[in-house]
Amino acid sequence: MGDHYISSKDAAKSGERKFARMRTPHHRRWKDFLKVLQRKIRSDHVLDGAAVLAFFFLLAVFPAAIFVLSLLPYLSIPHLQQAILDLLHQILPQQSANLFEGTIRYVDSGGKGGLLTFGLLFTLWSGSAGVSALMDQLNAIREVAVRRPFWKARGIAILLMMFFALLMICALTLVIFGGVVQSWVASIIGWSQPLLVFFATLRWIIIAAALLLALAVAYRVGPDVKVRFRFISPGNVVASILIALASMGFRFYVSEFGHYSATYGSLAAIIILMLWMYLAGIALLVGCEIDTLLLPHKSGQIE
Repeated sequence: MGDHYISSKDAAKSGERKFARMRTPHHRRWKDFLKVLQRKIRSDHVLDGAAVLAFFFLLAVFPAAIFVLSLLPYLSIPHLQQAILDLLHQILPQQSANLFEGTIRYVDSGGKGGLLTFGLLFTLWSGSAGVSALMDQLNAIREVAVRRPFWKARGIAILLMMFFALLMICALTLVIFGGVVQSWVASIIGWSQPLLVFFATLRWIIIAAALLLALAVAYRVGPDVKVRFRFISPGNVVASILIALASMGFRFYVSEFGHYSATYGSLAAIIILMLWMYLAGIALLVGCEIDTLLLPHKSGQIE
């Protein structure tokens, strides 16, 4: 097993060197790049890494949801809770989105103070564990030695987790504000198809920008190496597109062909959510692989 792993690593590195030598415009062919990318994905065990991420993401998502939903009444942002639900129903399969509706009903029926305290403590633990797992996978892809002490790595993971949560709330707030502006404009000029299309497009532009920013920060801060921050890079653009395609494709498959309830019963919603997170994890790690090949870090820049 170990010999096979070493040989696959060597093959990937050989492929990267070959690709680096072929970086003139004349020789940069998609076929060659995809071959090198495939070797790199295999040698870095991206599929296994995505499975690890899916487990930790699933472990973290519900405590984080309880904490955020318990915090919403203190933010005084109208219709934020409904905007979150609408977005989840558009992104996730129906069964998985219903899980979060159940969480919201649970939060609404419980005491806010106790849930907020529990959500904060459990979110700090499970969420930071999930982000730490992501950082480990990004380090493996970048092939850098981890020199951060435990306290620093966990502190960065907590800060990243808080940044992602704040980014989500800000993006949804902008979406809600866009809806208010849409209603105000419609009250003046009347409702029309171009108006609906414009604000629907604007909403997805905001969500796409938030996703690009989240990926850019993860790719910059996550690995234990100094790389230039890029809001738009080949990797995070491809990762965003793959996440969108995986969401739409998996949602369509589950609604039309997937009969998970017959196989898993009441666990079907959890299984579907974990599969969606697995696909999203693959997209996230593949995006980092692309940036590693196209935008490699320089040696001696490890933090």
